[in-house]
Amino acid sequence: MARKRFLETGKIMSTQGLRGEVRVQPWCDSPDFLMQFDGFFFQEGKSYRKVTSARVQKSIAVLKFEGVDSVEDAMGLLRQVLYIDRNAVELPEGSYFEQDLLGLSVMDARDGHVYGKLTEVLQTGANDVYVITGETGKEVLIPAISDVVQAVDIELGTMHIIPLKGLFDDAD
Repeated sequence: MARKRFLETGKIMSTQGLRGEVRVQPWCDSPDFLMQFDGFFFQEGKSYRKVTSARVQKSIAVLKFEGVDSVEDAMGLLRQVLYIDRNAVELPEGSYFEQDLLGLSVMDARDGHVYGKLTEVLQTGANDVYVITGETGKEVLIPAISDVVQAVDIELGTMHIIPLKGLFDDAD
């Protein structure tokens, strides 16, 4: 599977104050993740803006970009999606970018039976939940826990699972 170099990581939702700060809704595990970057890409990597200050405020990130010094300047950034370069991030072992998981073929680790494609990742707090969509369009939710998810191979585009009893009609 081809992996995108630039990954969506949040969206500018509103301005903050009068000095050009913006409020960013993070599309990652937490707004703290965004604090590690010196800047962000816009327009799927076509432009880059340096961050001059950043802080977390509840569940959002408040960012100030270089050259954005007024509320009017900040309004020009509204609804822009922020991107990071995947090469700038070192993920812990067993962690994946959500965008890399989408589209994986989900199959039984015991017999290779294909359940469907991973179509959505829901963040529930305790653990993520994967939405698996079968050929008929039926959706099944599986917890993203080590008891269920046995192996993920982004390069091959596969996820091997052992479903909990009752998740699938034909599961043990």
